[in-house]
Amino acid sequence: MRRMRRAKIVATLGPASSDTAMIGKLFAAGVDVFRINMSHTSQNRLRDLVAMIRSVEGETGRPIGILVDLQGPKLRLGTFTGGSAMVSNGENFVLDSDPAPGDSTRAYLPHPEIFTAVAPGRTLLIDDGKVRLTVTQAEPQRISTCVEVGGKVSDRKGISLPDSTMPFSALAEKDRSDLEAALNAGIDWVALSFIQRPEDIAEAKKITRGRAAVMAKIEKPQAVHRLAEIMELADALMVARGDLGVEMGYAEVTGLQKTIIHQTRARNKVVITATQMMESMINCPVPTRAEVSDVANAVMDGTDAVMLSAETATGRYPVKAVEAMAQVIEGAEKYQLTHPRARQRSVEGVFKGTEEAIAMAVMYTANHMKVRAIVALTESGATPLWMSRIRSDIPVYAFTRHEATRRRVTLYRGVYPVIFDVTNARSTEELYRTLFTRLLELQLVDLHDLVILTKGEASGVQGGTNSMQILKVVLD
Repeated sequence: MRRMRRAKIVATLGPASSDTAMIGKLFAAGVDVFRINMSHTSQNRLRDLVAMIRSVEGETGRPIGILVDLQGPKLRLGTFTGGSAMVSNGENFVLDSDPAPGDSTRAYLPHPEIFTAVAPGRTLLIDDGKVRLTVTQAEPQRISTCVEVGGKVSDRKGISLPDSTMPFSALAEKDRSDLEAALNAGIDWVALSFIQRPEDIAEAKKITRGRAAVMAKIEKPQAVHRLAEIMELADALMVARGDLGVEMGYAEVTGLQKTIIHQTRARNKVVITATQMMESMINCPVPTRAEVSDVANAVMDGTDAVMLSAETATGRYPVKAVEAMAQVIEGAEKYQLTHPRARQRSVEGVFKGTEEAIAMAVMYTANHMKVRAIVALTESGATPLWMSRIRSDIPVYAFTRHEATRRRVTLYRGVYPVIFDVTNARSTEELYRTLFTRLLELQLVDLHDLVILTKGEASGVQGGTNSMQILKVVLD
């Protein structure tokens, strides 16, 4: 029931990992959560993939999380005569509302909202920043620019505006339709792409209504500038380093990654580090030393999970990539920069609620006693999440009757879900006996080990954790 590591692995499904047998191999290799990218997946295929994952879940008897990544609004150029054109440094280049094919002097921009969003001095990036333009004049149907970094521009390449806020939602019509399909399929997490403001998170939460947790992908400067507000509403954050590096500059990414991880954990939210973590393994069976260092540093920073994208979606060695990721995580967790049993509370002042207070008391006690395991009887997973914010080598087992909670906590660092229905126990003695039996059956503890138990006095009530007990495992 437990991997030999605390940080979790998210793996993206794609052509290289699109059948039940491969999904099973990836899970056995170490995947905790599977990602389905709706930029490349139809709704019918989404349903097929979810069914395959649930089939593997049924065969293994272990919960598996599913993250659906919405495409988000895509801004693209029109077409070009001959399919492409070259633009040179210092030349003028116009973006306009004329649908005629473009050339080296102009291009069609089929997004009227961009014309009103930009102003002189603002930057436009084409094809992931390969071509960089500076706006010199902005009119209702025409934007004049100066080419700062020239290069090739071609049909329907993406365009981004790093220093302009676009007047539209992060949920395009396709995203809304895909989100409903994903919720109906029974997924656990949904990631929002290209968010700019906290209102984007609120809009998604109105649709999900608790049926899935909402993750904010931080990949635009506008999201970085409003990070605290976005964290307040989101259930999790993803450090989407690819687009973040394009829009904010690659020199900023490492510092931003550390800041986002630190602030997200301090606010009791989940954080994933993503993009190019083991990029070389798309074509090579072993990672580079730089990639190993990159993954290890994210783990030491405290990320809940690290994510593989093309490595498992289209790469030649998807299983090896997962195995390598797992080995690097295990290695990094042996060498934490601070003592692994150190109490780490980043938020100053009073506790936010009973669950946080209980969690902090549990982890402090566990880190100063020879405790084998921590067992949290939980409805929503809130108390185990608080516990996972504190570095410790003591596993936290989320005992819950709720399938959705078991799947959701697969993303929490150092937390492992276990099927358990506390409402079946008719007395405290029966509860302890059933709990100890389950722990022993799963070989999570031995007789006479010490465990810490957290629970609420009113069983089955969400948000009711209010007690902590230190117990010795006995079956007398």
